[in-house]
Amino acid sequence: MLERLRKVLVESFVGAIALGWVFSQAILHFAYIFSAPVAGWAARRAYQGMLNRATTGFSLQEALPELVSLFHCC
Repeated sequence: MLERLRKVLVESFVGAIALGWVFSQAILHFAYIFSAPVAGWAARRAYQGMLNRATTGFSLQEALPELVSLFHCC
């Protein structure tokens, strides 16, 4: 049964598009895991005078939503 499913996904046009879409989503979520803390750090640094928080470093908590969605999509 798995062989039939693999054959249909690889040989059909829609299956190839679906596999490519899932693969691209996994790559994007993986990249966002690293870019989300950098974006948060840049935003905090830009508005440093307005914020009352003293944290100006990288926060790994900002990467958690993308980490969860990476494993959710695949």
